[in-house]
Amino acid sequence: MRTRIPLLTLLLTAFLTVPLSAQTEVAKYGGEFMATGFGSRALAMGGAHVAAASDLTAAYWNPAGLMRMDYPEIGLMHEQRFGGLLSYNYGGVAWPFGPKYTLALSVTRSGVDDIPDTRSALIDLNGNGQLDPNERLDPNRVTSFSTADWVAYLTYAFRSSDRLSLGVNLKLLHRDYSIENATGVGFDIGAMYRATDALTLGATVQDATTTLMAWSTGRNELVSPTVKIGAAYAIEALGGTILPALDLEMMGEGREFASTLNLGPVSVNPRFGLEYRFKDVFALRGGLSELYFDEDHEKKQYLTFGAGIHLPKLYLDYAFGQNDLFSEFKDASHRISLRLVLEEPKFSRSQ
Repeated sequence: MRTRIPLLTLLLTAFLTVPLSAQTEVAKYGGEFMATGFGSRALAMGGAHVAAASDLTAAYWNPAGLMRMDYPEIGLMHEQRFGGLLSYNYGGVAWPFGPKYTLALSVTRSGVDDIPDTRSALIDLNGNGQLDPNERLDPNRVTSFSTADWVAYLTYAFRSSDRLSLGVNLKLLHRDYSIENATGVGFDIGAMYRATDALTLGATVQDATTTLMAWSTGRNELVSPTVKIGAAYAIEALGGTILPALDLEMMGEGREFASTLNLGPVSVNPRFGLEYRFKDVFALRGGLSELYFDEDHEKKQYLTFGAGIHLPKLYLDYAFGQNDLFSEFKDASHRISLRLVLEEPKFSRSQ
């Protein structure tokens, strides 16, 4: 008799049995390359999206939110940071399979491209590997390379009851820095509860099993779990819907100087977002996101805002984030995304 072992069980077993060397360490800020998330709507609302997520981008913010989708969706996003130096791209698809569960695939790439590589361009007359007087760089021998962080999310969401939905992510990670690279695997879990027709509560644990990153140099890094809880309340007013949302983000890395509130090893960041939707035709959004320090070492919040428009089967959204609205725009973040809604299924889900 043959026994079938689920693929998820095999992956989890492999993860838990990876030998941890003496070079294994918990990496502070080790998961920052995954912290951006995807979807212009979420960024414009300051990242307060644990309970507000309701489309295919919920795969990142709260995988359980995929159960609020009625239709299959395809999504794309592009973001520029630091004056175009860093680009961030996302592509995803989510498909409801009946009223009970949804599957999604999401892929992100964050990277810096076309970095000049002069390591082979030196005319080294004395062979010491250094640029000395009377030596030069040959521009014809200058090449370029890129650094990139890739993350693939495989998401499964299902309905536990009429009001409670659950979801899980399997994350496959790859970091390529030319001279070294790393691979990893991690898991996220999420829950969303519709307390009333207006009030939605959500919770998610990212990197729930402590995500492992194994570098080609032999060093292993562990990304600590991040717990997020949130609430969103829909108010019918002004001919549309006003949606305030509040999240609390808790990390165990002891980010004393990069958090709003620090309680020993636990750091807490609140996020607040507000959205106004007019008859699902257009939307205006704003939010307060993560904390940062200005030039005088004073704590400030990251201000975000954006807008969206709904065309037939197509949602176009824009978000803007800026540390200081009176500083140069080179430090701003611009995010543009679209969602394409495919053919309607033969069922309906309550929102």
